[in-house]
Amino acid sequence: MAIAVIALVGLTAASCGGGNNDVGVGAAGRGDVVEVVDAPGTVTAKSVATLSAPADGTVVALAVKPGDKVAAGQVLAIIDSPSAQSRLEDARAALDSLRGGGGSIGRTNLVSTQNKTDQAAAKAFAAARDAANRITDPTLRSAFLAQVDAAEKAYQEAAASARALVTSVQKGLAGVGQAMSALTAAQRTQAQAAYELAKSTVDALTLRAPSAGVVQLGGPSAASGPNLNDLLSAAGGSGSVPTSVPQTSGQSGQGPGIDPAIGVGGRVSAGTTLLTVVDTSELGLLAEVDETDILLVQPGITASVELDAAPGAHYDATVGSTDVLPSTSARGGVSYRARLKLAGGKYDDGRDAPAPRPGMNAVAHLQVRSVRDAVTVPAAAVFNSGGKDSVWLVRDGKAVQAPVRLGVTGQDQVQVLSGLGAGDRLVVRGTDKVTAGMKVP
Repeated sequence: MAIAVIALVGLTAASCGGGNNDVGVGAAGRGDVVEVVDAPGTVTAKSVATLSAPADGTVVALAVKPGDKVAAGQVLAIIDSPSAQSRLEDARAALDSLRGGGGSIGRTNLVSTQNKTDQAAAKAFAAARDAANRITDPTLRSAFLAQVDAAEKAYQEAAASARALVTSVQKGLAGVGQAMSALTAAQRTQAQAAYELAKSTVDALTLRAPSAGVVQLGGPSAASGPNLNDLLSAAGGSGSVPTSVPQTSGQSGQGPGIDPAIGVGGRVSAGTTLLTVVDTSELGLLAEVDETDILLVQPGITASVELDAAPGAHYDATVGSTDVLPSTSARGGVSYRARLKLAGGKYDDGRDAPAPRPGMNAVAHLQVRSVRDAVTVPAAAVFNSGGKDSVWLVRDGKAVQAPVRLGVTGQDQVQVLSGLGAGDRLVVRGTDKVTAGMKVP
């Protein structure tokens, strides 16, 4: 709902009582009005990244403790994973074997070999997508699915070339050696992708900070899913995914973190969240604005923010953007999210307010409209009649209904654009008790 803060100058709308205590008369004044929209919100960090184990193993080094400030790229922990190392060696051996020529393809079994290779690849890609879709973090899930898509496309291109050559051999238009080379190339595509993924997993066993920030053990989300090793059999991936992808889930999800007691020597499963890096260099506020007010909230408007955790403190904020699509409000209605940049705060006595922490509850008082030196009347003086805003003017001691056009509207005072002027006397209390022609004091 909108409220207003007003500093009156000049003639104010002062209530004066008469014989009827239910009806009060005052005068229109001039003043400054600020229309405010209140919106509940939550403090946000610049980024929150969780670092997870890319494979089963043991924590052999933990280079940080809770509360440490770290730089982007700094080594935070190291995991030893014999299974990941073994898969890398197997993938390297398979790739080296194919690089040696792949002479295992029989000259008389080109079609059969092609079919078996296609079937194995299709099964592997389907398994890879199934594994990727079980990943709960949307950023990580999208990255894995993109790997599978790229790998499948690369394989299909190689397989199509091999298939065309096999057909040409059957028609006597190409040599067997050419078809064998094409089939080997398709198999090599799978082996190369498996090797790249296995190497990425081993590289990711060294957990590095994806950004500067403050470290805490465990994470804001217990969600975990298949790791790179789960996708090796898919023969998928272009090998271009950075080593940080399997360990960093990006923006935090919902739910409790893991037991933060896991330390050096602790066993971890693939996907276990070990650390969280929170970048608090820029704090923001995610506010929920009711649909009836969102059109008034524009980028650049300022706000005063109050935190539940810091009673009496007021923080400055500026709207950066608003969402186009709505979300369901916690109050049951439709709301739109506004993103604000949060600045420092002060207490009423001038003391600096403490720095907020991500996740804290807040209320943003958004200053959506303002006007200076405007004609103003108390909000209680305005009533609706026949779908029009009106007031009771006092003419020769009698009430006369007059339609008015309002501007900036607040809880206590409203701007009047037309229908009366500063100094005009009107009923400011008990408008429902007044009728046309009624004598008023």
